[in-house]
Amino acid sequence: MKIPLGAPQVWMLSLVLIFLSACGSRPEPAPVSSVYRGPSYHDYAPASWSEDTYTVRTGDTLYSIAFRANMDVREIAQLNSLVEPYRLYPEQVLTLKAPPSIAKASKPTINTVRNKQIEQSVIVERADPVVSSPQTRYGENISKSAEARVESSAQRVATTPPVQVRPPVPRPSPQERVIASADIRWQWPSKGNIVKRFSTREPMNRGLEFAGSKGDLIVAAAAGKVVYVGTALRGYGRLVIVKHNDDYITAYGHNDSILVREQQWVEAGQQIATMGSSGREDVRLRFELRLRGNSVNPENYLPRSR
Repeated sequence: MKIPLGAPQVWMLSLVLIFLSACGSRPEPAPVSSVYRGPSYHDYAPASWSEDTYTVRTGDTLYSIAFRANMDVREIAQLNSLVEPYRLYPEQVLTLKAPPSIAKASKPTINTVRNKQIEQSVIVERADPVVSSPQTRYGENISKSAEARVESSAQRVATTPPVQVRPPVPRPSPQERVIASADIRWQWPSKGNIVKRFSTREPMNRGLEFAGSKGDLIVAAAAGKVVYVGTALRGYGRLVIVKHNDDYITAYGHNDSILVREQQWVEAGQQIATMGSSGREDVRLRFELRLRGNSVNPENYLPRSR
């Protein structure tokens, strides 16, 4: 038996159909991969930053930024008027590219030169004549003239700007020292077999890779200061960067345990970490040597015998 539908029932049925059609046309949610969740390890690949500026994030150091931008630390420091120990703060904007040089001043025109000459001639005509020796007018007290000269000399001394004394240059602590590039005695950072060598054709192979077992000894290739300890750089896992002087730094990646801290001075051959597999599947040490910000072949510096 069919129940006849009244006007209110027809109206309610229409609303239900409209609601169901609206639900059916709702788009699917966006995939998780398309949602931006902030900076990730993809932003920290070596030599991956090519922008003119960089905004400092928590955990950044000037050396990690230079490593990322493939620049010399001194160049970034000079562009941003930074002095050692190069302290940074979050949201600080660093300039990574020198501003365009100021245009050279245009040559003075003929009218400018002519006006300058006229001004100089007027000044010469108005200047008081200069006598070869001081004279006193008739009846002038000589002692008063002498006092006037002394007072004039005192005024000149008072107006002389004071000599600026430069602050003393801070000396390195007794443990630290300045090492000339010619005096650096390089040594191998690991006794493991070399499984990858330096290559200019592969961006991610700008160093040496040593095979070994977890916990094998990793030592500093030369004396220097630890300037970075962290995991912010893609492809390096737990990373240690040592500054040897203003020219050379070395990097030690994929460590299992790190035995040094930032700003610590280490000697050549001192243990700084143990070999591990952080950031990769097998146990390896990734070792890089950089000269003024550019990667160089470590085998050109390390001793031939191990």
